[in-house]
Amino acid sequence: MVEDNHNITLWGEDIPWLFGLREKGRQTTKAIGLPNAKTEAWKYSHFAPTILDTYHIDTTPHHCDENCHCHDEKASTPFAAYYIKFCNGKLANEHFDLPAGVTIKSLVEAIFDGDAKAYLGKSFDLEKFPFAALNTAYLEQGVMLTVERGTVLDRPILLHYHQHYGTPQINHLRNIFVLENRSKATIIEYFTAESNAEYFNNLVNEIYVREAAQLQHYVWQNEAVAARHVALTSVEVRKDGTYNCFCAQSECVLARHESYIRLQQEGAAAEVNGVYRLMHSGVSDITTNIAHLAPHTVSNQLVKGVVGGAAKGVFQGQIHIAPDAQQTEGYQLHRALILSDDAEVDAKPELEIFADDVKCSHGNTCGDLDAEQLFYMQSRGIDLETAKQLLIEAHINEAFEKINDNNVKTWLKKNF
Repeated sequence: MVEDNHNITLWGEDIPWLFGLREKGRQTTKAIGLPNAKTEAWKYSHFAPTILDTYHIDTTPHHCDENCHCHDEKASTPFAAYYIKFCNGKLANEHFDLPAGVTIKSLVEAIFDGDAKAYLGKSFDLEKFPFAALNTAYLEQGVMLTVERGTVLDRPILLHYHQHYGTPQINHLRNIFVLENRSKATIIEYFTAESNAEYFNNLVNEIYVREAAQLQHYVWQNEAVAARHVALTSVEVRKDGTYNCFCAQSECVLARHESYIRLQQEGAAAEVNGVYRLMHSGVSDITTNIAHLAPHTVSNQLVKGVVGGAAKGVFQGQIHIAPDAQQTEGYQLHRALILSDDAEVDAKPELEIFADDVKCSHGNTCGDLDAEQLFYMQSRGIDLETAKQLLIEAHINEAFEKINDNNVKTWLKKNF
């Protein structure tokens, strides 16, 4: 598929720096290849790279009929939000009703204006992220969102990505989110599809949280059963800035969300929480890499999972403490319920500590529902299936309680 890059006409081929960036992505992908069973970061959720040959890239202009979700602003959430809509991997709305201090541009417009040049590809090394390199080779679709200094949004910004049924399609989406000093925003990424759609979302977010800025980032991968979804969220957090992320993954062939976070200056903080629930044969992968690069930085992680049938849950979490990052705190915990003999959970929590004065811990537990709790509930007149569901809900609710926004919490808990 990478070799076909030159046969696809992308916008901006006459812009030297953009052409160079795409070429770097193409050459990196050819050099390192796509992940396989021997790739450490992908050994639990790899797949045959030849699968990508079954997908095509749609280069035609975006078009929606009257039945598309793009025409119904009320369908996305039960609460007020600023809506950005993607349809079949393409930005669907041209105008955004936004308050003062917030700017949203299509990625094409941000590249044309020169705004994106300082951010695209600056937050991570392509060589470490094969699918991000592939994304860079086809760089075109996405948005750039800037929240200006001191701006506090009164409602969330919701990016709703929807996929229709049709020819199997791969979508390479790249977003840039910039929160300037002392700004505050909530961004929700919501992925939906027609039930019989078959597609591959390859998403990269580059997020820049400046001094004393705060970003709440929610991701709900509510994909079609036949979908594959691979996402890299690369984040830089500066002095006293805060980045909080919550990822909810429902059942599909593969749902992988990878957070790559650098706490660059004193007082920077990050929280990455999540839930996954799979009852058939899907794969859920939540991977995190948080680097504490300065003193007095803090990170917390809590991921709760439930797997049944022949499904697989994957958690890989790494906390890195640099030599100068004294008086740092980093905590990480993953807990999963395994409800069948064919289900599988693979967990790999890691600590890399090169400083002396730190507080760090990590943990992982996997097991079945508690037999004594089930017996107690049945002795009180609750039937077995209801008792199981109550224990499952109690298990994942601990993670949902990490959500700060009550509207988002209620929406996710009701529909997850």
